[in-house]
Order: sequence, then C-alpha cells, then structure tokens
Amino acid sequence: MKKVVFMGTPDFAVPALEALIRSDDYEVALVICQPDKPQGRKQILTAPPVKALAVSHGVEVYQPNTLKTDEAYEKIAACAPDFIVVSAYGKILPKSILDLPRYGCVNLHGSLLPKYRGAAPVQWSVINGDAVSGVTTMLMDVGLDTGDMLLRETVAIGPEESAGELFDRLAALCPALLLRTLRGLENGAITPEKQNEAQATYVGMLDKSMAEIDWTKDAQTIHDLIRGLDPWPVAKTKYDGKIFKIYSSRVCGHSIAGECGAMTAENGRLFVRCGDGALELLEVQLEGAKRMSAADFLRGHSVGTGFPLG
Repeated sequence: MKKVVFMGTPDFAVPALEALIRSDDYEVALVICQPDKPQGRKQILTAPPVKALAVSHGVEVYQPNTLKTDEAYEKIAACAPDFIVVSAYGKILPKSILDLPRYGCVNLHGSLLPKYRGAAPVQWSVINGDAVSGVTTMLMDVGLDTGDMLLRETVAIGPEESAGELFDRLAALCPALLLRTLRGLENGAITPEKQNEAQATYVGMLDKSMAEIDWTKDAQTIHDLIRGLDPWPVAKTKYDGKIFKIYSSRVCGHSIAGECGAMTAENGRLFVRCGDGALELLEVQLEGAKRMSAADFLRGHSVGTGFPLG
C-alpha cells in the first residue's frame, strides 16, 4: 500500500481525498490544509471542508500557515510519502517538499493546461465564455502550474451553467482521474508531457470589484460574468439605490426600450437592455431580502417599462 500526503482545502478537493481514503491501494498518512477561518456574519471559526472529511475518517490533519519551515518539512518527511497529492491547497510548495515523494507531487488542476494557470481557473473559463473545460493532472515543479501534464478529462460547459455548477462537475471527475494517474505513474504507463509555453495563460483570484455590471457591454459578455461570479462574489447592480444581486440570467432576443441598463417587466419576467442585445434576469436578490426568482421579485415590486438599473 502506497503512502500519500494529501494537500487541499475547499470543496473541490473533497471527492479526490475521499477516493484515496476509501481506496485499498493507498494510505492517506497526513492531510494538510489551510488553517480554520472565521465565516459568516458572526465570524465563527470554521474548519475547511477537507479537514472536516479527514477528521471524520480519523486521518491526521496538519494546518500550517506556511510550508516553508523546518517543522513542515520534517512533518511530511516523517510520513515517507510515495505521493504528495495537491488539489486547490492554496499555498506554494517549496522545492524541498516537492522532492520528497518517491513518485512526485501530483496536482489536480481545474483547467485544460496550459490554459488558465493560477487561481480560479473554473470561474474564469465561464466568465470568458469558453465552450469546454476540464481537469488536468500534472507533476508539480517550482513554477505556478508549469509542471509536466499527465492525464486530463474534458467536459462541455453549458450555455447557462454557473461557475458553481461547473466546479461541482469537475470535482466529481477528480477521483477516477487521480487514481488512474497514480497507478499510471507507479506502472510507468504515463509519459509526462511538457506544457506549451506559447499557449499558456494565467488568471488571478476573483475579487468583489469585478461584480459591478457594466450594462453598456453586450448581453453575452454580461451573461457570462453573471454565471461566472455565482456563487461568489455574485454580479450586482443598483435598483432604486439598493444593491441588486443577479445570480442567473439568459440571453434573449427582446427589444427593450430606454438606455443601457433599462429594466422592463413583461408577464412576470424581467428583461434588461444591454449595449448589444438584452438579458432576461432569472434569479435576483435585492439588498435586505432573500434570493428569489424574477417572478417572486415582481410580486413585491412594480417595475413597469424602462426602469433604470445601476
């Protein structure tokens, strides 16, 4: 049975860790994740999803602020890992740790490398209106997602699929892909492939400044932003001076009167004029209220024709 040290933090990493824990071929000797963080309005200290799963299975958890210490190195080295598996861990691994495992450090990355190296690749693929996405396993090196590629799985992105929905679908691909990768490396059945640097792109973390909708942009671009920012930070505009979040939308062929950002209600449906084309708003949330369908919103608000947003 091969020993594995698993590094990951959010929901995306959970299915892969669970597959390793349940496998008869691998022993998860240690799980490393980021420290517990305060969450919610009451700022309650909360364990990350990976820690919660590890604890439920009795696997030791280590939560250092950084891996660039002697303590971290010694903790991992003591496990004598055959593999280190990394999935959305969120911290840089120093070369000393990358060199520890017998078969190398395997990363599960939520894009079709070399496209979308870096943070939030799933969300950016939706924001950019891509037709396909996927997961790539790679051997990690000291660069940012620059290591040799191993295996990949590709999926089509639905025209109205949110980043959260794609995130869950890609996470579900990880267990089988990871186990195939580890077994292939053990058996010498995988030939690592260099990434084409000329095709490489980098993306950064999402932030709240991206959420403000510019209604002068075309409908498709705005639609892709809305679904790419769901579930966080959520696209927003202003309705009667209040923050108006938009969770889902649909590009439509309606002709809407007024300036860009003019909203019109028709038969229990909400439409907004964009710089080119129009959007139907499907799920919204007005400041101080709950998330709801457009039809439910209209039961409490009289929009009429050409109501200005923004």
